[in-house]
Amino acid sequence: MVGFYAGSFDPFTNGHLQIVKKAAKCFEKVIIGIGYNSEKAPRINKEEMKESIEKTIKDLNLKNVEVTLYKGLTVDEAKKQGADILIRGLRNGTDYQYEENISEMNEKISKIDTCYFRAGELGYLSSSLVMELYNNNSPIDEYVPKQIAELLYSKNKL
Repeated sequence: MVGFYAGSFDPFTNGHLQIVKKAAKCFEKVIIGIGYNSEKAPRINKEEMKESIEKTIKDLNLKNVEVTLYKGLTVDEAKKQGADILIRGLRNGTDYQYEENISEMNEKISKIDTCYFRAGELGYLSSSLVMELYNNNSPIDEYVPKQIAELLYSKNKL
């Protein structure tokens, strides 16, 4: 079974990584889809983020995980990639309500269901919070994988 984990991953956090690790134990293959969100201007170059996520995945020896970039509807890319299910992370009840509405629409238009994984102890973490720290010259090492921190620090913000 193939799972498709989509997001803007702007940046990819330890919370995202935790979801990937959990999904990798449950699915034969997990595809991390870095999407272009038409409602958000990307903060980080998508190609560079893809490379840093791939380095993270390789360093962790997650052999059944790959990364792709895509534009358009997530369900269209998931189908193109041969995914059986969409993967989503949940931080709290508010996330559930939001995600459930999207999941219902996705299932209606594509017949692809969604599997949720709990964020657990990293439920407080978001890309926006990491970027707020980063933009205010605070260390981010504890909130993102090493390779992502290296990418961000290479931008000479800190």
